[in-house]
This record gives sequence, structure tokens and C-alpha cells, in this order.
Amino acid sequence: MRNLKPLLLVFIYLSIANAVSAQPQYEFRGVWIATVMNIDWPPQKASVEAQKAEFIRQLDLHQRNGMNAVIVQIRPSGDAFYPSPYEPWSQWLTGKQGQAPNPFYDPLAFMITEAHKRGMEFHAWLNPYRAEFSVGRSSISSDHIMRKHPDWFLTYGTTKYFNPANIQVQQFVIDVIKDIVRRYDVDAVHMDDYFYPYPIPGKTFPDDYAYQRSGTSLSKNDWRRSNVDSIIRNINIAIKEIKPYVKFGISPFCVWRNLKDDTQGSDTKAGLTNYDQLYADVLLWLRKGWIDYVTPQLYREINDHLVPYEKMVSWWAAHSFGRHVYIGHGIYRALENSANWKKPSQLPDQIKIARFTPGIEGSVYYSSKVFKSNPNGWNDSLRNNYYRVPAKVPVMPWLPKRPNWN
Repeated sequence: MRNLKPLLLVFIYLSIANAVSAQPQYEFRGVWIATVMNIDWPPQKASVEAQKAEFIRQLDLHQRNGMNAVIVQIRPSGDAFYPSPYEPWSQWLTGKQGQAPNPFYDPLAFMITEAHKRGMEFHAWLNPYRAEFSVGRSSISSDHIMRKHPDWFLTYGTTKYFNPANIQVQQFVIDVIKDIVRRYDVDAVHMDDYFYPYPIPGKTFPDDYAYQRSGTSLSKNDWRRSNVDSIIRNINIAIKEIKPYVKFGISPFCVWRNLKDDTQGSDTKAGLTNYDQLYADVLLWLRKGWIDYVTPQLYREINDHLVPYEKMVSWWAAHSFGRHVYIGHGIYRALENSANWKKPSQLPDQIKIARFTPGIEGSVYYSSKVFKSNPNGWNDSLRNNYYRVPAKVPVMPWLPKRPNWN
């Protein structure tokens, strides 16, 4: 028995060494911080000092967890978390759209500075088409673009949207982004899954007039996709003309198309897809090099019966076209009444699958506030195991090197 102790120590040492060596030097480790409806930040009716303190608290927590990037929503609904010459202050910053913080500060500049202090990238997250979150209930300022150009907008359900087919709308959104990239030290521009809106049963998106007026020979579905393709391509051009090193990323719904509908599709049974219902041809954008990374919102569990996590990781890795793929993890689901998401092993197993799949460059977590409760002990898992060794953000060789942070 005495001879077993040295062998046990050797085994423990080798296990630790293997765990450390398995942790990559380069890995994207990000967190989404949502501002719409004050989901993650800022706290409702908080003072400027309380806003700053809460953002710092979240950054410090994520830094302890090993993160190296934050993706912060700065334009949730045709509004701004910074002084914009195009759009009013967000209602979710002060409680009233168009009202500046008092005492005055620039939240975007503040957040970028704090993220960079901690060695974290700052990705500026914008919603391209949402204009009025809840029609008749949202705070809308007198200088909102809806007041100036009501013909640019369409109402669908309880939300008002910029018309994706309108060329002036596309240019307006591009101008908003150019202003951000020109004035702020952002590392990336980021858009999520809201292009054409998610379908509402029994309701048709009201763009018949725009389609007929376009005179296109395309089918309506192809025409809608071409509208989104156009803005994605031109946003990338605009970003790179100003700062060639600034990245452009998209976080789409997790399924591009099902295999039954397309030989390139995934072996899934999704009731909705990017290509067919949201008119977002993400594979085209990757193939053309119009985006630098994709972060599919893969908020499903391992062995899910419709959209299995492990199958989708492999599918996205095989369809990156040389661009980066970061997997989006739905850690918020740990707060749901789901047996699979109550398992402490669910997230660690997802990280392992992603980490050991060639072509996957990292992970992003939705959303920031969930980490505060340390669901299933996952903060501890990240700190003590999976993210115990710091990692650098993976390099994109097709982009010029970013200047050093000040």
C-alpha cells in the first residue's frame, strides 16, 4: 500500500499537466451584455455612479471567470448608449428616450475604457432594423428618425421596424455604424439574429408594396435575402475603409437550413431557419468574406431531439469558409425548469465539445447577469478548470494588426 502513494501523486501531477496543456493559448471567451429592457445593464432608474459601478462589477466578475471579450448592446432600438448625431439617447439608459445622463458622461467611451483596462475586447452590438420596441408603449423622442421619415418604417405585430428594402434606410444604418467606428475605439461591430423579424403566426410582414415597387425579377424570398445581403456587404466595406482592423461579426439563429431543404443544411429539425424565415444567408456572407466571425446562438442541449448541440458545432465548423466560429451558449437556460440544464456537466461538456472540434475558435455566453448567481457552480468550473489559464483572442490573419490599446 505504501508504494501506491508515489504512483497516485504521479497520476495527479500528470492529470493536472494534461488539463493545463489542453487549454489553448488562443481562444475567444466572450459575454453578451444586453441593454434592451435593462436585461443585463444598466439597472433601472440607477444614478450615473450606480451605472458605472454595476458595469465594473460585471467586468470584474467576467475577468475572474477568464473572459477576454464583452459584446455590449449599444443600439438596441434605433437609439444610442452614446452621444449620437443620428439617434436619441436610449430610454433604457435614463428612462426617457432622448434624455442625456445627468451628470453627463459617455457610457460607450466609459465601457470601452473599462474593458480595455482589463485586457478585454469590446464588441459594439447593434440591432440593425428594430425602431420601436413596443408600439405605443415605448418612449419615443421628438427627434427620433421615425418622426422625420415615417415612410421608412413598417409595423409588424407590436414592433416597428426600419424597412430593410429601403436604400435610404440601409445608408442611414451604415452612417450610424461609420460614426461609431470613426469616433470610438471599438474592436468589432456585432449584430445578432434580428434581420427580417421572426414570423408571427397568421401575420404577413407588410412589404408587398415595396416588393412590387422594386420591379425586381427575383422571388419575394430572394428579394428579401438580397436586401439583407446588400447591407451586410456595405457595412463591412464601410468599417474596413475607416479602420481595416475592426472586425465585423454576426450572431445568427443556430440553424442556417435543415438538410431536408438543402444539401448543405444541417441534420436538424428546426421549425425556423436563418435562410428561409429570417432571410439571412449567413453562409453567403462567410463565403464572400463579408463578415469576420460568426457566433451561432446554439442555445440547445447536447443530444437535443430537434437541434443537437454536438451536431451543430460540427456543422458550423465545417461551414466557416476560413472565418472564425465562436459558439453561443445559452447559460440562461440553467434558470429554466429543464432537467438537462440543471446538470452541472451540461456547460463543461459543451465547452469540451467546442474546444476539441477543429475550426471552432471559442465561446460566447448569454447573458451577463446569469453569472451573478453562479448557476450550477459554472463560475467555479471556468475559474478553476476550463478558463484557469488566460487566453488571447484568436488572430484573424486576413485583417491588419490592431494598434495597441492606449
